[in-house]
Amino acid sequence: MTSPVLPSSSDSAVLESVATGIPAALSDLGHLVRIPGMAWPAFDQTQLERSADAVAALAKDTGVFDEVRVLRAAIPGTDEHGQPAVLATRAARNGKPTILLYAHHDVQPPGDDELWETPPFEPTVRDGRLYGRGAADDKAGIMAHIASVRAVSEVLGDDLELGIAMFIEGEEEYGSRSFAQFLSDNKDALRADAIVVADSGNWDSVTPGLTVSLRGNARFTLRVRTLDHASHSGMFGGAVPDAMMATTKLLATLWNDDGSVAVDGMTARDAETPDYSEETLRDEAGLLPGTSPVGDGTILSRIWNKPAVTVIGIDATSVASASNTLLPEVTVVISSRVAPGQSASDAYDALERHLRAHAPFGAELTFSDLDLGDGFLVDTSGWAVGLTRDAMRDGYGVPPVDLGVGGSIPFIADLVREFPAAQILVTGVEDPYSRAHSPNESLHLDTFRNAVATEALLLARMNSREA
Repeated sequence: MTSPVLPSSSDSAVLESVATGIPAALSDLGHLVRIPGMAWPAFDQTQLERSADAVAALAKDTGVFDEVRVLRAAIPGTDEHGQPAVLATRAARNGKPTILLYAHHDVQPPGDDELWETPPFEPTVRDGRLYGRGAADDKAGIMAHIASVRAVSEVLGDDLELGIAMFIEGEEEYGSRSFAQFLSDNKDALRADAIVVADSGNWDSVTPGLTVSLRGNARFTLRVRTLDHASHSGMFGGAVPDAMMATTKLLATLWNDDGSVAVDGMTARDAETPDYSEETLRDEAGLLPGTSPVGDGTILSRIWNKPAVTVIGIDATSVASASNTLLPEVTVVISSRVAPGQSASDAYDALERHLRAHAPFGAELTFSDLDLGDGFLVDTSGWAVGLTRDAMRDGYGVPPVDLGVGGSIPFIADLVREFPAAQILVTGVEDPYSRAHSPNESLHLDTFRNAVATEALLLARMNSREA
């Protein structure tokens, strides 16, 4: 691992404190990973409450925050409340700026336990990585915040005058349904000069990345009907279009022959991308030897700057229950990624127009469960961006790379709307092999150490600025 650059004795003290505190931070991370806090109602919600309480206890134990609360916000348009979030605050002193630290404590369901090499909620270290659901996404983000606050507090003591708010959400993986309301309810407590969203990744395990663009998303359910009841495939097959035939023909129109999106009205962003080889793509994505990549243009432009359409779910007769029957209806879930710069609503409108225009045999289409999230382009001209890049260079020992990310963090649009003057800094602890949302999710331990060092340096340097 490359040694960090030490530009001052103060920075050296912060980095030494970080190094001393890493074992405790990893132990605390292990305790968080053991709590299976999932926001879907199908799962035990008391575990999510345990998770929030555990995070609140960690925040209180830093001794830094004036107030730590576990809160729920209403879900607009319903009589429900969202999942428990943790809000910890300390007021700025003597004209110093305030920073808001965001992460989330809820996790994705583990999926098929048989695909995990070790139990998903039993943190396990092997080959320099910590394995477990949430070990990277995003409980490591929580612990990067906690560990950096601990280190800076230890070094600066009473000289820590920086305002710090920490917002640890409890439903990010479930769509952040109460996020906007939470921001509105707690606007004064959350207001900050800079916001660190620790829910992204890095260029690789040794090179930090500052995320400067994110794709948006448009997800919806599509039902395709051709019959009012099932019919015998031998009696009517060849004359009657079944729903599966109509669905497969319709879905195929979404892509060109090379796999690029064929939907008029879904746009692409024109921006340069770093070199990234097909060999690297194959390795990081797990592409099978005989399978070719899809799309056109540079590989990273396909992932960062162009739209994508994926069918992520389908309801139809299972293989085990298959019979010689024409299906009357098929339901699919379509997830599209929207290029930065295009609104998610415009992209969805283009998709719906395309699907209606290409419905084969006059099939009846029904759209429902629409979920939209806009992409994001970072204004890189602000002082906090420069400070963050310098902290990354000194925390990792190598210069950072400006990243685009193919995934989406829709709630950033809510942050921008509620706090238009704040500088948004999208960082993270993941590397390309973290497998977030997949079996055998893991955290690269050296990346975590460097991420904590980076954030601690950022906090210490912000402490020396005037608001």
